[in-house]
Formats: sequence, C-alpha cells, structure tokens
Amino acid sequence: MGRISLVRYVHIFPWTALHFGGKKIINGSNINRCRVKSIDEARKPHYGTVNFERRKRRRLNIDLPVEYCRIESTTHHNGRAINGSEEGLLLYLPEQMETGQYLRLKLFFASGSELDTTEMLVKVVWVDIYLEKDWGDYRTGVRFIDISPEDMGKLKNFLRSLLG
Repeated sequence: MGRISLVRYVHIFPWTALHFGGKKIINGSNINRCRVKSIDEARKPHYGTVNFERRKRRRLNIDLPVEYCRIESTTHHNGRAINGSEEGLLLYLPEQMETGQYLRLKLFFASGSELDTTEMLVKVVWVDIYLEKDWGDYRTGVRFIDISPEDMGKLKNFLRSLLG
C-alpha cells in the first residue's frame, strides 16, 4: 500500500488563484471549476485520506485457498488469497505474522477443469494492525521471494485468464 496522507481539498474558481509560499502556482481560470451548492460550501475545507499507489503490477481480485507454514515450522495452516499480482499476494491468515517473516506457501487455483497449484517462498512485507485480539483473519501482504519458473508461468497464465 502507498503512503497515507491527510490532504486538504481546495475548490478553485475562475476568480481565484492557488498560492504556495507567496507565489501564484495555479490560476483558477486555467482549470475546471468545481460545482458547489453554496459559497459557504466552497469556503469549507475538506479533509480525507489519500492512498498513493506504489505497486508496479496491477492487482487482480481473486479468492483462492492457500496452505502455508512458517519457515521454521512443519505445521501447515490454511488461509485465503484475496488479490494478487506477479509480485505478491494479499492473504487472509488465521494468525498474525511479523513483517520480514518468511513463509512457504502453496496457492490452489483452477486451470481449465483441473485443480492446479503453485509453491513458493514469500516474505511478509506488511500486516494490518488490529486494536483487539480475536477479530478473525489477519490481512497480510506478501512478496514472492523464490518461485520456480514453471510455477511462475502457471501463475501468470492464471492471472492473464482473469483479464479475459
């Protein structure tokens, strides 16, 4: 995910200009007007969060079962892959992981009328922070570290098939 910032949205009218550091940087007549219901609404600042996308590859929504185990363990657990790309996955896992942790992962998906799998080594690059324990699954972002060329080919073909 990208950086989350607090941003103030400013309505620009033809009779106004946007100034920064005492210098005029945008003349209101050079950009499209925003429609507002009243002048009071135009003066009221709007705040919100903005998510700047940093991914290099397009994410595709998927809902696929995964089986994983921590690198130092032989105990396997089940989870779900919610979206993915050629670089990584968003997983819902039943246990919280640590950023930087490595997992062995097996992804299950349909290939024609058959069930296919890819196996890979992934690194946890981010985890959701929950305020309460036992909220259910933990959202976990992972990046592919080691995947065979054959399995990468199967994954790419599957993702391309989702595009149509």
